[in-house]
Amino acid sequence: MANAHLSREDVHRWSEEASDAGELFRGTATRLLREQKRLLNFYNSNLPAMDPATGQVSVYLLSVVVRIFERAGGRLRKVNSKQIEAAAAKIQANVEALAPFDETFPERVRNIEDRAQPHILDEALWALFEREEKSKDEEVDVEPEQAGLIFLMLWLATEALDEAWTPPKSFEGV
Repeated sequence: MANAHLSREDVHRWSEEASDAGELFRGTATRLLREQKRLLNFYNSNLPAMDPATGQVSVYLLSVVVRIFERAGGRLRKVNSKQIEAAAAKIQANVEALAPFDETFPERVRNIEDRAQPHILDEALWALFEREEKSKDEEVDVEPEQAGLIFLMLWLATEALDEAWTPPKSFEGV
């Protein structure tokens, strides 16, 4: 069962903190992904080959998702195979209804009501599909087909991480 949702404001703030940290976030990202090695290995092995810049964007976004769960507090355990398999089955059950990866893709995603942590997924949709222009020179535009595949993997990661996360006792969610 999914946890109560993190607020949109918190998710956006923590995402922006990672972005604003720039190169300083690299060490944190490395640590977070090392701690979630099984998830990272699954993530990398299930994305198709991408150009280096797009691949870096993809791994960066995964590290931001993990960081959001960490910043929320509580306990974040390592994602296990069972959690990955359950998340993969959930995503797979929705893939046909979500295709193609066009301008209406975000709307179709948002119509799926049982998504874990929808505000994290909304942040990913914005970054991959809805951002009108790059705000920093180092940001990379990702082709829609690759953006869609990256999003599906981020959704899987979010589902699995939500299962591995125990919120702090004081957490009420939204």
